Amino acid sequence: MRFDGKVVVVTGAGTGIGEATARYFVSAGASVVLNGRDREKLEKSASRYPADRALIHPGDVSERAGAAALVAKAIERFSRLDVLVNNASTIALGTLDTHSDSDWRQTFETNVDTVFHCCQAASPHLQAGAAIVNISSVSGIGGDIGWLAYNAAKAAVSNLTRALAIELGPQSIRVNAVMPSLAWTPRTAMLRDNAAMAERQIARIPLGRIANASEIAAAIAFLASEEASFITGINMPVDGGLTASSGLASFF
Repeated sequence: MRFDGKVVVVTGAGTGIGEATARYFVSAGASVVLNGRDREKLEKSASRYPADRALIHPGDVSERAGAAALVAKAIERFSRLDVLVNNASTIALGTLDTHSDSDWRQTFETNVDTVFHCCQAASPHLQAGAAIVNISSVSGIGGDIGWLAYNAAKAAVSNLTRALAIELGPQSIRVNAVMPSLAWTPRTAMLRDNAAMAERQIARIPLGRIANASEIAAAIAFLASEEASFITGINMPVDGGLTASSGLASFF
């Protein structure tokens, strides 16, 4: 899959799946705009890429103004936008009785509002053949007690993906989502030091291992590529078979 001459915006690009996604697109020939809240992480990531094909734009895209500024920066620098990857995410653990209002709001602002505002800002600049890839989660299908806000937010991302695919389809803009289970990222680094916990999670995955972030990035790139030119409105699990098994509801 090649993206020569294409321009890609990736939110949450400082670490983990977002960083791996930016790396994939750059290696495939694209120019990439990396967004996140941590300038230092973005600079570290972008330093690995050719300077003429990597641009960082730190900022909060959970608000309309932040998303608009990100897209404007991409257009100003590269004069086009071909792919938007909405990867910004956060997790706040809690139940109906324990979630605070602020945790609930922040979870939806970071996971859902970012998708809405970035799509709203980007859509006027996306030409026929462009693609949006949102990062949902198998949590959007079902999850264990203690992930209430995150489960609900990722379910919202999945359904927003379907709605956007219908709305933007007549413009030949495709909208899909990737639904990872666990991937090795800084967020899951604790599993490396907790063998028992890691074994419990792995036991529920038919492929018997946790994904590498690069494997999630490859799935994102596929949905953004011309090879997926007739695919829109799907939420694609990239989960080692988890959603095909009975382990999903008690995975987390």
